[in-house]
Amino acid sequence: MRHFLDLSDAGGDAIAAMINDAQDRKGARADWPKGQADSDAPLAGHVLGMIFEKNSTRTRVSFDIAMRQLGGSALILDSGTSQLGRGESIADTARVLSRMVDAIMIRTDDHNKALEMARHASVPVINGLTDRSHPCQIVADLLTVIEHGKALPGLELAWLGDGNNVLHSVLEAAALMKFNVRIGTPKGYEPETEFVDMARAAGSIVTLTNDADEAIAGADVVVTDTWVSMGQDHAHNKLAAMAPFQVSQRLMSGAKPDAKFLHCLPAHVGDEVTEEVFEGPQSVVFDEAENRIHAQKSVLLWCFDKI
Repeated sequence: MRHFLDLSDAGGDAIAAMINDAQDRKGARADWPKGQADSDAPLAGHVLGMIFEKNSTRTRVSFDIAMRQLGGSALILDSGTSQLGRGESIADTARVLSRMVDAIMIRTDDHNKALEMARHASVPVINGLTDRSHPCQIVADLLTVIEHGKALPGLELAWLGDGNNVLHSVLEAAALMKFNVRIGTPKGYEPETEFVDMARAAGSIVTLTNDADEAIAGADVVVTDTWVSMGQDHAHNKLAAMAPFQVSQRLMSGAKPDAKFLHCLPAHVGDEVTEEVFEGPQSVVFDEAENRIHAQKSVLLWCFDKI
């Protein structure tokens, strides 16, 4: 059973294979209608069940379109319109869905729910986002970085802002794909130490600093995310602490001249990034968003042992 709850479930070789597959499939579809199936339709007849306990645009649409392009189909459950909202257990939901669909994607607040889903499911389970990590996003990010001419081994990636779930997956990717991460956060907002230790143990250079200019110096790629994640209170103290880490054009000038700017979206332009950077020539955020489809396709194929 191939679950995809974190990047390490697949490993570096498989992630590289996913990216190669995504590039090939994306290239083969140039100018096709978005809903047209790939010529080989490798998941024809397969159904993906998608569970949403958190709001979604990119994850919802990209997994749906990914399944259509692979020849399969998808259906959506959320807590408001399913028995999960009335207290049915994750374990029972996993066992029921395993008899009705071929794979399950869950987007939820608690990583333990994804783990429990995987424990009880007899079909692959994919983490569409939890409070701990966001591996599907990072496969898309790596694809985007490579498309824009950056090699992963030795890459210098700067992260600015909150040490959140997306950063945890960035660090996991650094460990697997051999790149370095420079993390600029306010004091008290650093990532969980287990992810930092994981990357360092694998040979990645991880720099932790409370100075945004130090973090971004010489970076090939600059990444940020919203400062207040879904489900968190809009804490004014947190916003004030994050203010020096706003990605501005002045700050971007400290990165390499050909550095690219990434943001997993949705963005709060004027908070974590200025409009000048977000809409500027170094921003590849909409390429990154589109690549969620192509990355999701390859994740699904890996889960079905077709990569």
